[in-house]
Amino acid sequence: MTLDDELVDAVDAVVKKLHTSRSAFARKALRDAVENVRMKQLEEKHKAGYQRKPVQTPEFDVWESEQEWPE
Repeated sequence: MTLDDELVDAVDAVVKKLHTSRSAFARKALRDAVENVRMKQLEEKHKAGYQRKPVQTPEFDVWESEQEWPE
């Protein structure tokens, strides 16, 4: 993996403040990036599903009484 000097300097400044290492910082950043991509893919899949089969108006009406707070 090749990183430009400016990015390495920025990472070094951050890891110093966080009292961690470059490797630990990079591992967390990569895990977070992978999770972010995974979540975006799931959101797109969810969105596509609703575009293929939109919610019908009465579909969730059965739950309206369950959402009311008793007084």
